[in-house]
Order: sequence, then structure tokens, then C-alpha cells
Amino acid sequence: MKTKYLIIGAGPTGLGAAHRLQELGEADFLVLERNAHAGGLAASFKDGNGFTWDIGGHVVFSHYDYFDALMDSLLGDERLEHQRESWVRSNQTWVPYPFQNNIRYLPRAARWECVEGLLPGHRPDARPENFAQWIDAVFGPGIARHFMDPYNFKVWATPPELMQFGWIGERVSVVDLKKVLRNIILERDDVAWGPNNTFKFPLHGGTGEIFRRLADRLADRIEYNQAVTRIDAKARTVTTGQGLTVEYDALLNTAPLDVLARDWLADAPDAMIDAAGDLVHNSVYVAGVGLDMEPDAAPDSRCWMYFPEGDSPFYRVTNFHNYSPNNAARPGRQLAFMCETSFSEHKPENVHELMDRTVQGLVNSALLRGDRVDDILTRWEIAVDYGYPVPSLARDNALRVLQPGLEAMGIQSRGRFGGWKYEVSNMDHSVMQGVEWAERMVNGTPEKTYTLD
Repeated sequence: MKTKYLIIGAGPTGLGAAHRLQELGEADFLVLERNAHAGGLAASFKDGNGFTWDIGGHVVFSHYDYFDALMDSLLGDERLEHQRESWVRSNQTWVPYPFQNNIRYLPRAARWECVEGLLPGHRPDARPENFAQWIDAVFGPGIARHFMDPYNFKVWATPPELMQFGWIGERVSVVDLKKVLRNIILERDDVAWGPNNTFKFPLHGGTGEIFRRLADRLADRIEYNQAVTRIDAKARTVTTGQGLTVEYDALLNTAPLDVLARDWLADAPDAMIDAAGDLVHNSVYVAGVGLDMEPDAAPDSRCWMYFPEGDSPFYRVTNFHNYSPNNAARPGRQLAFMCETSFSEHKPENVHELMDRTVQGLVNSALLRGDRVDDILTRWEIAVDYGYPVPSLARDNALRVLQPGLEAMGIQSRGRFGGWKYEVSNMDHSVMQGVEWAERMVNGTPEKTYTLD
């Protein structure tokens, strides 16, 4: 089999690339997908009890007009728009997100510890060399101890001192002492920060509905159940474990970059294999816990909650029934808690115990009463090996070896794990990396979203 443009992976990046090629009048392309479904980490699943679950807490917001127009064409009016309402569980109480702007909700001793850490002389002046030092320099020891340090270890499953901080950008709200004191004294909430303070969500089918519909437009160009095992860049061929060999002119990879360089690429230079070994990722376990609402219970309007403390395994819980009532089997009458726990060699977890620990964590965190555990109707779970591409200290140097090396072979690698840059791995970023690759291939237009600078 021969094709002009070959794309590995039918996730957001691969589908974005294929769709844009089609829009640009290119019909000679093929997508290889190892699974029987499209969507990658943005896929959704309906369990045997009628609840729909995502692989983690995805929301739709955008930095791009093209992405907005694509969502309009795919979903039309079949989506809901929400004002973000997110909270942090700390010191056995709830603090609105961003934590650092709303510490007035903390008990007095913890509140003072956070404020004291922001006062002159309590934060280091030296330029930080890693994420842990950046946290201390920006937030001070109080906020670091009560939220930033434990939460970031729980989500990344990587010690912050082993991470860089150049990725942060709009991902983390920094802190302003004057604003903190004003909010405490005037008892004001400050909750609007961030690019996702409003977001959209599909009315039916979870996040995966977006990519099911996009894949349907490309159905005759996607080969499912084809897991890549070898890439010969000299011969320009890709071989799958199912015996399919495809000859290509141009290749876009959206699978994990380390797997590409270490396991698939024939005759990969030692420098690229070594660089692949410097890329770090965590794994994520997602538990879906569903049960009926109590008839007289007050509604919980929160979208999602963060959990820095050790009385629960998860770092985030999403009230998935609030994203769309159709995520529950009986819309408007059931709760759907979607809980995420990370793990790695730095933070090992026994995945087989995590469902029970998740349920206990929901009880410990006051999301579920202990006498309602027996009322749980569904316990859905999935563990994904590649959860977050960690911005490790060695990441950028590794990418400076890997990406130019692949370019020299006529291969581009983009997307959440294909590009390995967390700062441009939101859903919109991921789709647009594929779109911009297609425009570069056809029109010679430079890519903007994914760069090595």
C-alpha cells in the first residue's frame, strides 16, 4: 500500500491533520489507529450501567478561530456552556480555585502561614533552577506546603525539583500579596482566572463524541486496529503488527515520541535513543463512580475539585453529571464522580486497589457519605500508561535532539505525546498541531503552535 501522507494515530492531532488535508483538497492520505475507535486520550466510553466516562477531565475552550469553527460544525447546538466552578480540598475545608487567591477560606493558622510566606524575607531571591524552587520563590513556604507542593506531586507523580518551570505560562495563576490581603480583609472571592473559566461540553457522548464525528468524516481514510511496530525512514515505510506495510511520502506521528525513537525507528542514532530515554511521563488511573442522587439533596454546582492532601488517592474529581446530565444513565437524577490518580516510579500505586481507595477518598473528602457506599451503582475504571508528558529538566534538550533528527528523516512528531510539550497539549492545541502540519505540507505555511523555541 502506498500513500502520499501517512498519519499515525486517530486522536485529536491525527484527526485534525487528516481533516485539514481533506479541506485542502488532498485525498491521498491514510491514518493508522491501533485501537478499534478514534479519539486517543480524548475518547469516551459508556459503561454497562449506562454512564458515560472520559479518560480524565477534558473541557472545550479555545485559542483559535479555526478550532472554534470546527467545533461549531461538529456539534452545532448539541453542547452545553458552563462557567467554571472549581475548588480545592485543604485543611478539611473547601477553598475556591485558584487556591492562592482565596486563602481566606482556610482556618486561621493556615491562612496566616500562607500570608506570612508572602511577606518580604520569606521567599528566596535567587533565580529558581527547577519547579520546586519556582514554587517557593513565587508562592512562599505557606502556600507551597498547603497546596502547591503536595498537589503537584499528586498530579505529576514526579518530584517538583525534577521538573522545569518554563512550561507554566497560563497554566498556573501566580500570586499578588496585595490582592491576597484585599480578598481576606474584604472577604472577596477571586475565581475568574484562567483560559478555561468558561468552557463547553458535548450534550451527548462525552468528549469522545467530538472525535467520533470528526472520524466519521474521514471513515474511508482510517485503518483501525493497526498498531505500528516499525518505521524505516530510508525506505519510507511503516509496518504494523497486523502485517500491513504502507509506503509514504510524508509522515506525521502522534504516538508517544519516546516509543517512536526507541522502539519503532529502524537504525535510530544512539543520540536519539538516549534522548528518548530522557523523556518522562506519568500514568493515570481514572475511576468512574456513579449512584442515584438523594431526592432532597441540595444540588452541587461545582465542576471539578483538586485534592492536595493524603486522605484520598486522586488529585482531581469531576462532577461529570454537571458537564452534561446525559453522562449519567438517568439524566438529572444521578451523580457521576470521575476521579483521577497518577502513578509512576516516583509515586507507585497498586492499580488493583485504587477503586476501593477512590471510594474511601470520596468519603474522606465529604463528597460521599459513608452510609451511601452500598448505593454505588457503577464502578468504571481505566488505567492509561501515558497520562501527562512531564516537563522534566532534561526535556527541552531531548526535544532539540529528537525533533531535528526526525525532520532530517522526513518525519514530524506532534500532539500531546508526539510533541511532548505539555504547555501546548490542550485539546485545541493538539488539534491545531495537526491542522498546522497539514497546512505546512500542502502550502508551506510555517507551524505556529508547536515550536522548539
